[in-house]
Amino acid sequence: MTQYGPRVVVPIDLKKKPWEQKFPLHNRWHPDIPTVEVVTTGEVFRVEMMDFSGGGITKNYTAHDIKHADLSIVHYLSGPIRIMDSDGILAKPGDLLVVEICNLGPLPGDEWGYTGTFDRENGGGFLTDHFPCATKAIWHFEGIYAHSPQIPGVRFPGLTHPGIIGTAPSMELLNIWNERERDVEENGIESFKLCEVLHSRPLANLPSTNGCHLGTIQKGTAEWEKIAKEAARTIPGRENGGNCDIKNLSRGSKIYLPVFVEGANLSTGDMHFSQGDGEVSFCGAIEMSGFLELKCEIIRGGMKEYLTPMGPTPLHVNPIFEIGPVEPRFSEWLVFEGISVDESGRQHYLDASVAYKRAVLNAIDYLSKFGYSKEQAYLLLSCCPCEGRISGIVDAPNAVATLAIPTAIFDQDIRPKNNKVPVGPRLIKKPDVLKCTYDGNLPITRNPSAT
Repeated sequence: MTQYGPRVVVPIDLKKKPWEQKFPLHNRWHPDIPTVEVVTTGEVFRVEMMDFSGGGITKNYTAHDIKHADLSIVHYLSGPIRIMDSDGILAKPGDLLVVEICNLGPLPGDEWGYTGTFDRENGGGFLTDHFPCATKAIWHFEGIYAHSPQIPGVRFPGLTHPGIIGTAPSMELLNIWNERERDVEENGIESFKLCEVLHSRPLANLPSTNGCHLGTIQKGTAEWEKIAKEAARTIPGRENGGNCDIKNLSRGSKIYLPVFVEGANLSTGDMHFSQGDGEVSFCGAIEMSGFLELKCEIIRGGMKEYLTPMGPTPLHVNPIFEIGPVEPRFSEWLVFEGISVDESGRQHYLDASVAYKRAVLNAIDYLSKFGYSKEQAYLLLSCCPCEGRISGIVDAPNAVATLAIPTAIFDQDIRPKNNKVPVGPRLIKKPDVLKCTYDGNLPITRNPSAT
């Protein structure tokens, strides 16, 4: 039978679990996770993927699936895929793998997504000390636009992208990751005063057999046990790319990934319909199932030519990202500033994370004046096409961060006026995000000046 369109190298059946797929999905980084296919440079191929939870979070109007989400399983990735050139020679360690995004979108028949905050006892988020409850908003897609019944009065075009795309680490690089992240987990709480301000949950997510899936390797075997105890979690971005959450990696983008193992072993997942810079609510983009149509090239010896190690070994490099020409057009923005002074009034030295937290809190409080709950504003700023910037990082003692919100996404004028704040007609019914109670006993941060 004649094949039309890109070859589907990883198909997904949404009626099946991640481990029941034709090519079972994986949720760890390790060089020994078996590859599922081989593609040739210049070939356009299609990779399908489930949402990051593997279908665990549903479009039911409840946040209980968010509250009780099993975060040991995230993220489910499609792959790994080996890459070879037209002469049949595989990508080699030291090469650069060029991955071009030709097309992407939601899986047909599954045009919806969700945004949420995890319960503070189960993952939390950037502002977990202010928003400890699990919440969720369901988004419906109409072509390029998204809208949510839980956050009315807002409609915006999505800049769809993969949250995760990366190559497999070598064992040497994997050992470097595990050693440095274990040191942070064991000793960081003694030295990282930032934790007192951002209330980060675990300081790192170390290898764990809990929730581990390794593709076609059978769970419970000696091979599975060995790899599961070594394999890195997919939560942070690292030298191999991975969970970078760059919202502009859409159609026409290119990613220049370092190659650490023969074949490169490319994996991808965590598709987003839209995301704000920072993905601040953690479950914070519009998460969805989806597909990528990709084309790869190999730059032989490209790591040494183009990537300078920022560390003690040649492996301490990072990818380069080339943003494509497709993005929503906005001409008017409202920009909120934050400085590195926390809610208690304590000064921090040039701390961009504290400054960005202040900028986000300022924007949330401002939007609440227009009829939105603060939970609605928090989820919105996590998934709408807002722009985050480090605007100043040299003028001691205050770092300055900004968050710019496109005003056109609202059906009311949210700019300051010389009269009473208007509330748009669609907000009169006052719906809110789907929400659970917080049953923990950790202290909640409050703004002393807030009413």
